[in-house]
Amino acid sequence: MIVVQVKEGENIERALKKFKRKFEKTGVVKELRARQQFDKPSVLKRLAREHAVYVQQLHRDED
Repeated sequence: MIVVQVKEGENIERALKKFKRKFEKTGVVKELRARQQFDKPSVLKRLAREHAVYVQQLHRDED
């Protein structure tokens, strides 16, 4: 359960923003979207490999 401490006189929009940020970090929505369709393990491995190559290229370009 997500708990957001609201200080005295704090704006409700600011508290809602804190809640949204905490909720996003839990990854619930991301997992729900991933469960909507089945992806073969080979496809997941390929995507992970492609992402790793992309990240390495980004780090290589920074140097």
